[in-house]
Amino acid sequence: MPHIQQTWPQQGTRYWTCAGAIPRDYRAVALSFHWLTVALVIIAWALGSFDDVLPRGSARAPGLFVHISACIAIATMLVVRLAWRVGDPPPPAETTPLGAWADRAGRLAHIALYALLIAVPVSGIVLQFARGNALPLFGLYEITSPWMADRAFARSVKEVHEILANALVILAAFHAGAALFHHWVIKD
Repeated sequence: MPHIQQTWPQQGTRYWTCAGAIPRDYRAVALSFHWLTVALVIIAWALGSFDDVLPRGSARAPGLFVHISACIAIATMLVVRLAWRVGDPPPPAETTPLGAWADRAGRLAHIALYALLIAVPVSGIVLQFARGNALPLFGLYEITSPWMADRAFARSVKEVHEILANALVILAAFHAGAALFHHWVIKD
């Protein structure tokens, strides 16, 4: 799809794509990190939320393996993504017609998203270890649990992990809603 270049005096040059207006200096790599993270979060959340649908035993094991692998990929992507942001920072946030409170809310939401992208995989790793299970690294290697299985602790960690995962998906849905609102309503 060809890009249409348009210049606004106060906002700089932007390219219009099917995803909306993207500032020219926001690189394709950063956008790739964003959408790959979105896909991995959806896969991990769906497999974690609906694992009861699969029968216990050998049928459930591949789903758990993919869930864990997606979560490890999310954590790895986050580290790479944050390193990339240092070398290629995002464009400065533009003020919105909604005022300073909306700008601060947007920054807080992004910080919360990054915090949850860290907390969910970390709590999942702790859960795997609390069950006394090894942590599979994409089927290439396993990290053995550093402690013995503790069912009560594992149940508590599982609850925390599920709450954090659901909070991540809910916040991501609000983030998507805000992006659509900005694109379709405010048109900024």
